[in-house]
Amino acid sequence: MMNRMDQNNTGKQAVAETRPRGIPIVAALMILFGLAEVATGFTHHFIGLITSQASMSTYFGVALGLFYCGAGLLVLTLKKWAAITAVVLLGGDVLGRMAMVLAGLYPVNSFVQTFAILVGTSLAVFFAIYIGLRLRFFE
Repeated sequence: MMNRMDQNNTGKQAVAETRPRGIPIVAALMILFGLAEVATGFTHHFIGLITSQASMSTYFGVALGLFYCGAGLLVLTLKKWAAITAVVLLGGDVLGRMAMVLAGLYPVNSFVQTFAILVGTSLAVFFAIYIGLRLRFFE
């Protein structure tokens, strides 16, 4: 998973050579999923899944999508402060999703709908844990 560890002129490890390849992949997925969440906030449906038509659903859905997308963009900077902020934003996304379910803005009226919410939320949790466990690879 990691390339050969070399040292640069200052005697420090060359970060780019030791960084896991998964970091940019996870960042790209977060950006993609965030944009999909923003689109869903405006259209109220995504591949057969729905959100409430209420304007509050639009505001929260778009905000959560921007959290997700912003987290991905921050991870791409490869800065430690940005990675920590990304983990916080992903936590906000997860809490926001739970709040939307509790408020009835994400209906859980079918197995498919409930399953999709659980999978989507689990992915955000996974991404947060993945980034958190790899903070040492950020500058």
